Amino acid sequence: MPSARSGFRRLACLAAALVPVGCADPEYDLSTPEKALDAASRMVEEGRADLLPQLIDLKPRDITFDDGVTEASAIEDVKGKLGEMLGRLWRVSTKLNERFEADVRKELERAAAKAKEAAGAPAPGGPDIGEVLSGFMVDPFRFLKDGRERLSAEDLSDGTAALLWDDEPVFGGAISMVESDEGWKFTFPAEVVQGSEFWPQTRQEWAVVASMMLGIENSLKDFESELDRDAFRSLQQASERVGRILAESVAVQSIIYAGMKRPREGSVEAGAGEGR
Repeated sequence: MPSARSGFRRLACLAAALVPVGCADPEYDLSTPEKALDAASRMVEEGRADLLPQLIDLKPRDITFDDGVTEASAIEDVKGKLGEMLGRLWRVSTKLNERFEADVRKELERAAAKAKEAAGAPAPGGPDIGEVLSGFMVDPFRFLKDGRERLSAEDLSDGTAALLWDDEPVFGGAISMVESDEGWKFTFPAEVVQGSEFWPQTRQEWAVVASMMLGIENSLKDFESELDRDAFRSLQQASERVGRILAESVAVQSIIYAGMKRPREGSVEAGAGEGR
């Protein structure tokens, strides 16, 4: 008969597997562009979607804001909260798949049927919002899993690689890969990103972006609690509910962010003036 100590040990191990906070993160091979793509797919398959932001490389400017925070640390803060949000999204998606297994099967069959009709004329009236949300919540990381065969990277032999989807540049080349000290990661052209009117230029704007990630994670947490209480009769009902609470959270933060950006629109120097 197992002892109380061994039983507690098994329980602790189970808790660590379900909530990987405080546990050592697994290591992934990022030594080549293709292995980095494999790593992104594996992170999702292994339930570590929270690690995906670590595969993003954004070059910060040499800016220190008035409170001593650098743009580099502000970016890391946002990436950290993005990771927490993606981890929560993975858990919610997994619970939806378990709770509404029959609905999920129907949703996947519907998605497969629509894929076969993709070459034909679109259905009149456009997609149903409930179906769109159901499809997303069932498998929000489908792009990284099912699309791995269509995603490839062409090493350009200069420390960069072109990211391709069906041998065509992803978003016209707006997303590529770069070799960093930690291995190959995804990146965006710095001159395009930092020159965009949407790129945070002040400490306050970076804080709002981080708050937006936290707000989404909290909304998913609230939805997960409702899901655990069996508050929904169907996958579509659950998906529509999470869609509403996420939209409310994003809308509030977006309004705040837009209000902060409006006076400085198009001016990088105005925002950077808060740095030293």
